[in-house]
Amino acid sequence: MKTRTENILTVMNILAWVAFVGLMIKAGAILVSFGVSCVNPEAARNLYKGMNLYNLEQYSMAHYTLSVLFKVAIIIMESYTAYQVIKVLSKIKLVNPFNMEISNALEKISYFILGIWVTAMVYNVHVGWLMKNVTGLQENFIPGDFIFMAGVVFVIAQIFKKGVEIQAENELTV
Repeated sequence: MKTRTENILTVMNILAWVAFVGLMIKAGAILVSFGVSCVNPEAARNLYKGMNLYNLEQYSMAHYTLSVLFKVAIIIMESYTAYQVIKVLSKIKLVNPFNMEISNALEKISYFILGIWVTAMVYNVHVGWLMKNVTGLQENFIPGDFIFMAGVVFVIAQIFKKGVEIQAENELTV
């Protein structure tokens, strides 16, 4: 019979897979819509779930492409983070949960989330500048919550590192 913690980890693994697949589908849908809008500019009016970038496409194809690529890059980076979480969840053994491999993976995830935050901030600056030059452009800012998430994951990684140290000390003293 599984413990409550094992059940929670299983549910978290399933949710991480759902997030990973959903984000990859979203990135693919935006890229396909972008490809269609390159052939048929009217498609930029409803690029993805009401995202209207028609005026931006008319203003500058380069800025339109850059905006879409920023959006897709952030989504792909989020999906890669979900994939890394899947890998961490599959490696956790409740008998011996603290090991350096998991600790290092959590630290990498925190750095990657920080990278998502930096990319999102650059995107926000780009959109802010474009809004001054392009009429009818919708505010489409990406929130800066990534820095908080990166900090939380980094702290958890450090706790895991300390757990590895304590676990090693206990094994030496027994």
